[in-house]
Amino acid sequence: MTLDFRGQHAVVTGGTRGIGRRIVEDLAELGATVTATGLRVEGIERLNRERPIANVTWRQADFTDRLATEAFAEELSRHDKIDVLVNNAGINRLDAIDACRLEDWDALTAVNLDAPFMLLRAAVPVMRRAGYGRVVNIASIWSEISRPKRAVYSATKFGLRGLTVAASTELARFNIMVNSVSPGFVLTDLTRQNLSEADQEELKGQIPVGRFADPAEISRAVIFLCSTLNTYITGQNLVVDGGFTNV
Repeated sequence: MTLDFRGQHAVVTGGTRGIGRRIVEDLAELGATVTATGLRVEGIERLNRERPIANVTWRQADFTDRLATEAFAEELSRHDKIDVLVNNAGINRLDAIDACRLEDWDALTAVNLDAPFMLLRAAVPVMRRAGYGRVVNIASIWSEISRPKRAVYSATKFGLRGLTVAASTELARFNIMVNSVSPGFVLTDLTRQNLSEADQEELKGQIPVGRFADPAEISRAVIFLCSTLNTYITGQNLVVDGGFTNV
């Protein structure tokens, strides 16, 4: 058995750093031509200029902006071929439920739920014409469980799981498999910025495996679900959390 994405076109949102960047790198290494999005214009321009990964084209997209999301979705709909769609872009803001601002609700739902729906809607006709498609929505352990100050974030990620399940039942007959992957705590640059070493050590003690995930471990799960090896898994939520949600 081999993982081979040669001749395939993959779209990955939020692909400039962390989990998304690793997914982009792995898909490209396995032969896919990748369209990846990022938020910052200057960063996208630099990536397209320097071309650190030869078979990747970088696109700027701000999914908090409905018009920008619609424009990117329209661009996807005009592609002749989309074999893989990974909805990875996401944002999180923590606050008590009675302190949450409507602006935060709007921003999180725009990025975490509206954009995946709109991009899936745009990609489906392209995939359906080809009789093939693999979609992975990146959810979160907070789509399985929740804690204080995560009401808005969990609402969007539970919603993303709902979208995944509903879409999978509708699209399976076209050989379009739709799944979600829910990472636990992952050691990314953002994690290092947001959590002190003491906080990290405390969290590690709550994870049965005893450590955070590496982005590569999340990517491997995504890559399998996106591959031609996945012929019968659809509508599932694969939790990759080192056992955290079980304790």
